[in-house]
Amino acid sequence: MQQIAPRPVRWTREQYLQMSEMGFFHRCRVELIGGEIIEMAAQYDLHLAAITLTADALRNSFGAGYWVRVQGSLDLSPHGIPDPDVAVTLGSPQGSTRTIATSALLVVEVSDSTLAYDRNAMASLYAVAGVTDYWIVNLVQRQLEVHRNPVADPSKLFGFGYSNRIILDPGDTMAPLAAPKAPVAVAVLLP
Repeated sequence: MQQIAPRPVRWTREQYLQMSEMGFFHRCRVELIGGEIIEMAAQYDLHLAAITLTADALRNSFGAGYWVRVQGSLDLSPHGIPDPDVAVTLGSPQGSTRTIATSALLVVEVSDSTLAYDRNAMASLYAVAGVTDYWIVNLVQRQLEVHRNPVADPSKLFGFGYSNRIILDPGDTMAPLAAPKAPVAVAVLLP
């Protein structure tokens, strides 16, 4: 008798969005990553405070003409539909339609319990999607990790990673690639 190994079901963008529309994920925090539906952990005040501080700092840096989105979905098909903690896109919330952004100038994940996941799986996802500026607000070491220059890397989950990684401490500043004249103090991102 032939042996067949079980295979997980890989969900498509369309299936995921349809299930979401039908209320399948009502009161659940989930993301579609690599065809898998990933349940997100509960958020504590430290995590929420860092998201708020980061979004406020980026609104000051970017100003008008940019939308600093908090935990809004990004359609990075075919690889996933994550809900990054903060993402900056062109435009404004005024006149929004029933669509999902497909790119971002800057993506930020605030990380404490998911640090390894954000450094590996999420970095590879954002790199393959062409996100040129990916930041991790590292609450464990109280640092900002800046990932830039997406490159092919077969050892990574989605076959891409970042060739440039900069670690910054609370006394340092970093300007987003899309707002080079508006540096952000790392200290203002940390609660």
